Amino acid sequence: MTRSYFGTDGIRGTVGQAPITPDFVLRLAHAVGQVLRRQIERPTVLIGKDTRISGYMLESALESGFNSAGVDVVLLGPLPTPAVAYLTRAQRASLGVVISASHNPYPDNGIKFFSAQGAKLPDAWEEQVEAALACEPVWVPSAQLGKARRLDDAAGRYIEFCKSTFDHALSLRGLRLVVDAAHGAAYQIAPAVFHELGAEVRAIGVTPDGLNINEGCGATHPEALCQAVRQHQADFGIALDGDADRLQLVDAQGRLYNGDELLYVMAQARARDGQVPPGVVGTLMTNQGIEVALKRLGVALVRAKVGDRYVLEELERRGWLLGGESSGHLLALDKHTTGDGIVSALQVLQACVREEKTLAQLLDGVSLFPQTMINVRLSEHSADWRHNAALQAATQAVEAELGDAGRVLIRPSGTEPLLRVMVEARDARQAQAAAERIAATV
Repeated sequence: MTRSYFGTDGIRGTVGQAPITPDFVLRLAHAVGQVLRRQIERPTVLIGKDTRISGYMLESALESGFNSAGVDVVLLGPLPTPAVAYLTRAQRASLGVVISASHNPYPDNGIKFFSAQGAKLPDAWEEQVEAALACEPVWVPSAQLGKARRLDDAAGRYIEFCKSTFDHALSLRGLRLVVDAAHGAAYQIAPAVFHELGAEVRAIGVTPDGLNINEGCGATHPEALCQAVRQHQADFGIALDGDADRLQLVDAQGRLYNGDELLYVMAQARARDGQVPPGVVGTLMTNQGIEVALKRLGVALVRAKVGDRYVLEELERRGWLLGGESSGHLLALDKHTTGDGIVSALQVLQACVREEKTLAQLLDGVSLFPQTMINVRLSEHSADWRHNAALQAATQAVEAELGDAGRVLIRPSGTEPLLRVMVEARDARQAQAAAERIAATV
């Protein structure tokens, strides 16, 4: 079945345009409620949100839709996406719902769902919901309508959970941190976590007004963090995105580390503790330099499709624990069921504290391969790019030229009529020239 509404991470779009309208979101919640009630007589759903102004409207629509289907609702207020996943499991709820468009600007919003176990739901579940959306709503009798209440200490519970993932024998005392919460869902939580573990914290991006989420700050705009780290002479800078499931880290020199490098640090820390991971899961975009470095540790890298849900699926299939994306979505399944920017930051800081080393020292000898990415707009004539003989010939020629010292990745955009041509090589000029040659054939 082809899904009409669900993308790689729930349902997302511009507020006021289909499907992110209050009438559709009410219908969506009603349909989800119908699916839940096929297995559970009286389901309970947790609803959290980020700081976008549209969250109020969509929260009300979700609440009404669930109640109309006989589902009880617990409102969590502004809370990181991974916090909703944690609380869904901890509260033994039937489902977790997050109102967020993650790293997108404030005019966008979206709806994400977590299972009772705090994990992303499979495609088959989303297909059931879409099938229910195609049917007429069935309102339950008044005596069976759902109720709503608020969980007042949701933030405090999650703060304690985050702290529990950090080694109890260690602390962050003596470290000066800058924490950028992107004016998003972790604006109160992230500074508290690092402060309570002993760090001196300077917080930025913690004054949300409903319109400034991700605006010039956070994981998608780390320039502000780099500047603040230098200004305050901090040891580290931590940048989260609007819903706090993505992480970027900066060292004292203002050097930015991406998700690939942080994933390596996490794997290296396990190996030094005598727990060498059997493998880690990256994506098609994971830098080959990380693959080479992991191989030296005796750790295999398996690539999944781009998207943290696909990384999670591959980890679960193999029974592995560590995975992530270059963008900073990192998974440590022995710490949490989903990607968590705060927990991931704590794992990296724990490695630095334990080894008494900087990030640069932990990554000594790890060299990222230069990457060139070219976006080619597809016309009506080039839409069938998979059968383009010139493209195939150019790709094969570049792959033969690179051998084991690089790779080619060609994939369509999931949201625009674009073809993304990426070439990775040890030499930046070679990567640029090869990518241009391939792109010119489309």
